[in-house]
Amino acid sequence: MIKSTSNIATPCAKHQLTEYEQPLNERMRTFLRLEFLYQQMLYYSELETNWATRSATSSLLEIMSILMRGDVCSKVHKELNYQIQNLKTFVSLPGVDSKRLDGLLERLLENLNKVNAIGTRFMQPLKDCEFLSSIKQRSSIPGGACEFDLPEYNHWLRQPFARRQQDLQGWLNIIRPVCDTIIELLWLIRESAQPVEKTAINGMYQHNIQKRKKRRLLRVILPMNSQLYPEISASQHRFTIRFLEWSNIGHRAIQTEHNVQFQVSTC
Repeated sequence: MIKSTSNIATPCAKHQLTEYEQPLNERMRTFLRLEFLYQQMLYYSELETNWATRSATSSLLEIMSILMRGDVCSKVHKELNYQIQNLKTFVSLPGVDSKRLDGLLERLLENLNKVNAIGTRFMQPLKDCEFLSSIKQRSSIPGGACEFDLPEYNHWLRQPFARRQQDLQGWLNIIRPVCDTIIELLWLIRESAQPVEKTAINGMYQHNIQKRKKRRLLRVILPMNSQLYPEISASQHRFTIRFLEWSNIGHRAIQTEHNVQFQVSTC
């Protein structure tokens, strides 16, 4: 096992840092999963290979599985309303950048209007798409989306990139209002707290969160080249971080015996 050469891991400049996030409630778990899948779909939808189109379609099917739960839009509405009301409390405070605050409020209100405009049945066109339904059904089987199982899907994958991208963009437009709003909300939540320097004694750090503070997301920051990574156990009331030493996939990571300097923010 490779050991750190220093007893203290010192954070580097901002562009050399890597961040680890842990949701502190179910709403944040859902939002982070949707952010991950949405960004993945956006990335692959811009690539021309049929393998990339497969990946974009797979991401869409997973997004559909989450958004078809009736409580997701309700969670988005609640978080939007909370953030809007929270920002309004800063309007009359001295020293506040009113121009920036007004811009943030305007963007959140625009997102609220967009989410309201799509209605509760916005996913119906995707639900009714037999093409996507057939792929979803076969995708539950290992290798079920191969050519002999889904000849129509593979015929579509052989179409020109412009044709495939047109279909992907049509599907994206259906989920975009909700997913873009979630991206905006997560950005605002992440920006709501500044990271502070902490030290994990012998690789362990524990902290109790004040009950009156409503925290949603925990962020742990380490140097990009660190041989350590955090294992986080967290709830809305307390969290524990263990820093594990990693060398390669052939060896199990173990908790470091050194003190670890890191940054943390509770958003």
